[in-house]
Amino acid sequence: MIQWDGPALAGRVRSAASWARRNLRSLLLLGPIGVLVTLWLITIPPVMPARSAVLARWQPSEAWLYDREGRLLDSARVDFHARRLAWVPLNDIAPSLQQMVVSAEDKRFRDHGGVDWLAIGGAIRARFDGSHSRGASTLSMQVAGFLAPDLATPGRRSWLDKLRQMRAALSLDGQWSKDEILEAYFNLAGYRGEVQGIGAATLTLFGRTPDTLTSEDSALLAALLPAPGANSVRVAERACRLAPRLSCAALRQAAADMTSEQRSLALDPGLAPHLAARMLNKPGLKITTTLDRNVQTLAGEALRRQMMALGRDRARDGAVIVADNQSGDILAYVGGVGGDSTAAFVDGASAPRQAGSTLKPFLYAMAIEKGYLTAASILDDSPVQLDTASGLYVPQNYDEAFKGPVSVRTALAGSLNIPAVRTLLLVGPDALRDRLWDSGYRGLTEDGQYYGYSLALGSAEVTLVEQAAAFRGLALGGRYAPLRLRMDARREAPRAVLSPQAAWITGSILSDSVARSVTFGLDSALKLPFWAAAKTGTSKGMRDNWCIGWSERYTVAVWVGNLEGDSMKAVSGTSGAAPVWHDIMQALHQSRPGKAPAPPPGVTMQPVSFDKAIESPRREWFMPGTAQAHFGAAPVVSRRPHITNPVSGSIFALDPDIPLERQRLAVQVSGEVQGHRLLLDRKDIGDASSRPLIIGPRGAHRLVLANAEGRVVDQVLFTIR
Repeated sequence: MIQWDGPALAGRVRSAASWARRNLRSLLLLGPIGVLVTLWLITIPPVMPARSAVLARWQPSEAWLYDREGRLLDSARVDFHARRLAWVPLNDIAPSLQQMVVSAEDKRFRDHGGVDWLAIGGAIRARFDGSHSRGASTLSMQVAGFLAPDLATPGRRSWLDKLRQMRAALSLDGQWSKDEILEAYFNLAGYRGEVQGIGAATLTLFGRTPDTLTSEDSALLAALLPAPGANSVRVAERACRLAPRLSCAALRQAAADMTSEQRSLALDPGLAPHLAARMLNKPGLKITTTLDRNVQTLAGEALRRQMMALGRDRARDGAVIVADNQSGDILAYVGGVGGDSTAAFVDGASAPRQAGSTLKPFLYAMAIEKGYLTAASILDDSPVQLDTASGLYVPQNYDEAFKGPVSVRTALAGSLNIPAVRTLLLVGPDALRDRLWDSGYRGLTEDGQYYGYSLALGSAEVTLVEQAAAFRGLALGGRYAPLRLRMDARREAPRAVLSPQAAWITGSILSDSVARSVTFGLDSALKLPFWAAAKTGTSKGMRDNWCIGWSERYTVAVWVGNLEGDSMKAVSGTSGAAPVWHDIMQALHQSRPGKAPAPPPGVTMQPVSFDKAIESPRREWFMPGTAQAHFGAAPVVSRRPHITNPVSGSIFALDPDIPLERQRLAVQVSGEVQGHRLLLDRKDIGDASSRPLIIGPRGAHRLVLANAEGRVVDQVLFTIR
């Protein structure tokens, strides 16, 4: 119950009453006058607060989250002492309930000054003749008890306490209007359990707001007020007496439903529970977000449909962010949709997860910006192994196959891993890490060498919000700014982190359905009937699946996986997150399809052809000063010699049914190897160009490629079992 700290006068009044009790015998010796003075002093009530003070101190137990148009998205309970909502004005309470309560609790409420003397006389008479009496407690007296709980302390029902409560009611009626007292009664009364106030009561008990209560609801509430803990039978019996025109059978059933089913606040749409849990931390707090309730709803529904289609055996969790490209406002923030999730309270939109291939656009954009590569440059998609501090790093493609020479456009659109690692060799891990940091990936707190070459394949952990902000930067022509989530937050001006030409060419590649067909086919979930660029990604061990992309107006980022970290099953780049991205993009552009952005100044297009029909001739876009007409793979003499078979880390098993002398392993070496030798476990096994057949005893082996001077050029480790 709410406690009120009165002014200094209240302290003096309490002191006077306390003095009177200590000196009661002396005062009584003064005769009738002394008796009256004593009664007056020992029944001095607490000072009643002004209505404005009551309203100012009213503290809901909830906090609320609203969308950009002021529509309720979600709420969170913050204070667990009592369940209260906002103060409800009398005009917002159903007239039927007002009439029913006044009739049941205080028939002459509008006519007395706080104390019903006729009711008191009736109560005194009933005590002497043994008849039934309704009681003499008025609504004003009850409100006085709510405002000063010591007036209505359970177990303290002496006549002196009643006199104090009566005097408090008279004082209250002298300060407040009848409507104000009735309004306070509905808001301060306890209804059932921890529920206090008409707002929380009607939503919890009936799933309705106070202005929509039916006559049946009103009768049940009026019957519940004198005994909030009463069972359904008692409540129904009293409701039948209060409303004889209503069906008692219906009231009994409604009372049973009301007392057995404690509803959640039924009008709370529950559209952003993870965001509400994060942002709502003070009772009564009201936050207006940048979210759009319509977009939030469609994003949640699209994710829910996909999670149901996948089933808990394949993936259990997902999250979605939708951002407006121009304003940077987040329009949808779906941290999860529950369902079969085993970590439903974890916010998937802000949880760090491995990025997978989603960082490749920033790697290639950087290489294109610096002139290291063009969209038509040829990269070698063949096995590669790299010496690192922790050993050899041997990346693999998602499908564990190699395409040979491919253009940058095909490599990025098809999300090939080996070309990305080769591109990182050009750019450097430190430079890429710094560029990613500038693009908003603030979870990358280590230097580039910490992540190494695996940074090209997304070994670093990022959040979905960071992904949406970074890809929005590509949509804005290489200009990054943090996304905004609150309407009262300052909107930061985007700053350039990438040239608009490189960003535009990267978008051209990611929107090219023909280029991505080498991996995803021509009719994947990434294909839309309007212009949109998208990148998928899958982390190591199939723990995370991403799809992030943008149109002219929106950036949509989707993550699907298992928040507990276990691997997904049978979920690919276009079967996990991509369908959600596709459905949301379609819905967002239903009335206005997206348009392709115009090329920025300096970008040129010209026809290109490829040596040995590596790819079909086409028209390609170039950064200023980088255009050329013909492209081919680097000649053998220009390539660094390396061992292509066996691949480092391979394990070979001997077949016991085949004679040992008939089991051999063919060594293959690429590049110009004139004068190079091969050494197996430090023993020379011949010229590198001879492709020797080898076999060794069971165990680990080291195969070394050395140049004519004896310097190690390449080496692989493999095992025979």
